[in-house]
Amino acid sequence: MNESIAGWFNSAVNYGVSIIWGNNDWLIASNPWYGLLMFVLIGAGLYFTVATRFIQFRHFGHMWQLLRVSNQGRKDGGISSFEALMTSLAARVGTGNLAGVAIAIYLGGPGAVFWMWMTAIVGMSTSFIESTLAQAYKVPHNDNVYRGGPAYYIEKGLGKRWLAIFFSLCLLVAFGLAFNGVQSNTIAQATNEAFGIPTWMTGLILVVLVAPVVFGGLRSVARIAGKIVPVMAILYILLALYIIITNFSEFPAAIALIVKSAFGFEQAAGGVIGYGIAQAMINGIKRGLFSNEAGMGSAPNAAATAKSHPDHPAVQGFMQMLGVFMDTLVICTATAAIIILSGVVDPNVEQEGIQLTQLALSQYVGDMGVIFVAIAIFFFSFTSIIANYSYGESNLEFISGEKNAKVMIMIFRFMVLGMVFVGAIASLPAIWNFADLSMGLMALVNLVAILILSPVALRILRDYEKQIKEGKTGDQIKFDPDDFVKLKDEANRDAWTD
Repeated sequence: MNESIAGWFNSAVNYGVSIIWGNNDWLIASNPWYGLLMFVLIGAGLYFTVATRFIQFRHFGHMWQLLRVSNQGRKDGGISSFEALMTSLAARVGTGNLAGVAIAIYLGGPGAVFWMWMTAIVGMSTSFIESTLAQAYKVPHNDNVYRGGPAYYIEKGLGKRWLAIFFSLCLLVAFGLAFNGVQSNTIAQATNEAFGIPTWMTGLILVVLVAPVVFGGLRSVARIAGKIVPVMAILYILLALYIIITNFSEFPAAIALIVKSAFGFEQAAGGVIGYGIAQAMINGIKRGLFSNEAGMGSAPNAAATAKSHPDHPAVQGFMQMLGVFMDTLVICTATAAIIILSGVVDPNVEQEGIQLTQLALSQYVGDMGVIFVAIAIFFFSFTSIIANYSYGESNLEFISGEKNAKVMIMIFRFMVLGMVFVGAIASLPAIWNFADLSMGLMALVNLVAILILSPVALRILRDYEKQIKEGKTGDQIKFDPDDFVKLKDEANRDAWTD
């Protein structure tokens, strides 16, 4: 009986994933809805890119200027722009960067990396729109940490509380349960490969480490993420740069292989044949979104918490664009270079994602590569778990209301800890499929919402650019929701008045 229920559930999840994401035959599938999300995702990204006049290129330098002053603006124990960025990066940088890239290359060939890049480039503009809206519609909280995100701008901007609740429920399933299961599973596999530690033991250790952070609340998550993420990201990038520099003669050929394979021009990779454009595109876009989360509606939950400097919604839009760039175009590319240059990928042999990355790295630094990846994925995935939890808490509070949330949040914390343990010992393919379905539903709801609300974000962008052209800087740049018709009645002014 249990087996039949499990079989029915897995079939239902697989069917949902094929409708949302498509499959390797999606280009010739008779069902016109196959791959629905990929068309909406890329289409929305292209629209936002044009509507913002290619903001990711025009303001590329400005993003880095804002990063320099991003720790200013925090007051009364709140969260700064930098900490909000690190919280979103904590959720982004993890399994998707180390295991996800390996899975994309294993299933879709080197060309999958190209489509990860494309997803990130157009996704930068999408991230700007959703994070700007999250700031515009944020609300204050008694712990001095703002709350906001898709649920809030769907309710306030669209007046659709039922849709906002549906989004929040999808996020609770995706981030509170499925994604945390993926992260703990990857940690358990990596530590088992490197140190021979049983997966159940890793699960217990993770529960002990995660518990005090999630019980400490959103501010605790932001502080921990702000300390761990920058250090681990820099160390990982430095190792990748070392490998690229020491193998630089082969690096141009690896980049050429990625581009050729993306369009089916290169049918052989390391002597292995069988990759096609559909496989490359599907796996690249899917893993690209899982990694950088642009358009998914997750990062806006972190973006909304910040007291930015300058204090304008567009600032977090720029900061979250930078997060997409750092996640996919820097860290994912580093992983891809390590794997492709190593030549260890063999689609004829079953290879787990994180173990493939460990195998590739061991080609350059021996057994230390396996150990380094295990340590890196531990810290990256640990911070992802706590950031994922923070997204869930914010949305659970949205559903139940601030006054009634305490009991629900306590139950949710124990459910998260339970999923961390279960994920460590569960089957990887089943967890990935469940995560894909949850992520797809979230992204579809969020993308529709930000497409409808995009005129608000575009007006906010023009307001910010106007003030910059007038020579205003720092505290001189102000935002007044009363200047925006769509925000005049819905936005909570308490979030924008000192």
